[in-house]
Amino acid sequence: MADPRALLLLLNSETQFPRVASVDVFRGLSVFLMIFVDYGGSIFPIISHAPWNGLHLADFVMPFFLFLVGISLALVYKNKRSRPTQSSTWKPLLRSFQLFILGILLQGGYFHGIHSFTYGVDVQTIRFFGVLQRISIGYIVAALCQICLPTLPSKHTSFFKTYYSHWFVAAILLAIHSGLLYGLHVPDWQFDASLSTSSLPPIQAGNVYTVNCSVRGDLGPACNSAGMIDRYILGLDHLYKKPVFRNLKECNMSSTGQVSDSSPSWCHAPFDPEGILSSITAAVSCIIGLQYGHILANLEEFL
Repeated sequence: MADPRALLLLLNSETQFPRVASVDVFRGLSVFLMIFVDYGGSIFPIISHAPWNGLHLADFVMPFFLFLVGISLALVYKNKRSRPTQSSTWKPLLRSFQLFILGILLQGGYFHGIHSFTYGVDVQTIRFFGVLQRISIGYIVAALCQICLPTLPSKHTSFFKTYYSHWFVAAILLAIHSGLLYGLHVPDWQFDASLSTSSLPPIQAGNVYTVNCSVRGDLGPACNSAGMIDRYILGLDHLYKKPVFRNLKECNMSSTGQVSDSSPSWCHAPFDPEGILSSITAAVSCIIGLQYGHILANLEEFL
């Protein structure tokens, strides 16, 4: 199955508007990068996603797509500066909802038997968040900023002041993200590895693991507040079953994808890389792309 991010490019193709060559080139390069890291990551681990800390080539793909979403919105709505109408507001809401549902269908577990041509999902283990869901969240936040928030006249006004309300929303989102990430206390927690990691080779049936935390502001894979928020709101069984942090040396994962029982308890736990808290900064990435799109759309006014 094709990567869901490629579907986003089709959804954001606004053929009724003049094409911008630089955006099309950047879109094509992003698709190429996506394909390259997806198929080349198994051969060259240095380009695949960083297990936790660090920045590899694959880690640029999602920010590039979010950036493109913001640019596309600015170009589509560049001439719509009047008071928002009901239709102009409902259209992005509907598209965001469709994108979110499509993400659940593609990544929630419906097409688990691709080779046997079977489909269906257990609602108790369906994954609610994923790549397209994250993009839909960033899309609707940036779209509402573009449609609903006031802007100052661009002539004789600095670029930052023109879109001051957009920057204010981005600052608020970053403040909320930082406050939750560093301010929440993460208590000790337990999970049944035989249930939460059912897609992996079995370890020991009914094996309950305890992760000792009782910290605040920890940024490690075991005790960060992002994982705690997802566990409380979404539930352990609805998180991603094969987090990339299992590639860390501490987890001692074998070539068959099985984590050793001697590894730290958190190595057996699920974790969603496209969870709730990180979706906040994804929206900020879309807003940054929105501002760059404004530069492209109004270049002559700001020269």
